[in-house]
Amino acid sequence: MSADWLGALLSPWMLAILGLCIGSFLNVVIHRLPQMMERAWKLEASELLGSTAPELPEISLSKPGSRCPKCENKIRWYENIPLVSWLALRGHCSACKTSISVRYPLIELATGGLFALVAWRFGPHLPVLAWCAFVGTLLALSGIDWDTTLLPDSLTLPLLWGGLIAAAIGWTIPLDSAVWGAVSGFLTLWAVYWLFKLTTGKEGMGGGDFKLLAALGAWLGWQMLLPIVLGASLIGAAVGIAMKLSGALREGRYVPFGPFLAGAGLVVLFAGSERVMGWLGWA
Repeated sequence: MSADWLGALLSPWMLAILGLCIGSFLNVVIHRLPQMMERAWKLEASELLGSTAPELPEISLSKPGSRCPKCENKIRWYENIPLVSWLALRGHCSACKTSISVRYPLIELATGGLFALVAWRFGPHLPVLAWCAFVGTLLALSGIDWDTTLLPDSLTLPLLWGGLIAAAIGWTIPLDSAVWGAVSGFLTLWAVYWLFKLTTGKEGMGGGDFKLLAALGAWLGWQMLLPIVLGASLIGAAVGIAMKLSGALREGRYVPFGPFLAGAGLVVLFAGSERVMGWLGWA
């Protein structure tokens, strides 16, 4: 493939269009993956208990086809065009006029915009596709964690291994920085978890947060772990306090940490390690 063709295919505009399409798929992942996990848990529990397996509908990322959750109207292909269809339908089901959450087009727009930023940040080279995969996975994890307080292994572990492989083939950061980033990322939150639990008797976070920070370390390097944790903690605390004061956070519930880790990781990615170190006075 010539440099001109590669540059055209990996331009910010082309990747923005690709991001809109990927964003539509991410909406499916965010909505269905927790349901798939719950179904698998129920079937596994019935098998372990020796009870009759419950009759649960089959569900995957591709089946059944997209339908309105209220009237079960099948969504036709021209009603499923990223962003365009939501605008054309004015955010409502074509059959029963039930509102369609604005989060769907926002996820699509965010994915398209972030893919374009990745193209601008790294230029028209093949590694840009790896960074797009990194960004897309973080968006999916953030949406799932916000909805369910779960960070699925089926996303965090491929993200971790993908970061190590990308470093090994020379697409991202030096391999030793990626390996120590993964190790340090996991152990850092693991130590915080046990310190908090031994001190208070409560669990402050889940194991998925350990794996997510390990993945961020594999992609961005061990040097960026402290800025990521600091940034995520500050933003997460501010959001949690605001939700508590506004009544949006119910008693006994907590704000998931994963979206803020992912957001801090994206800031580090686009700002660059040198600028981040400068912000902290470590340059």
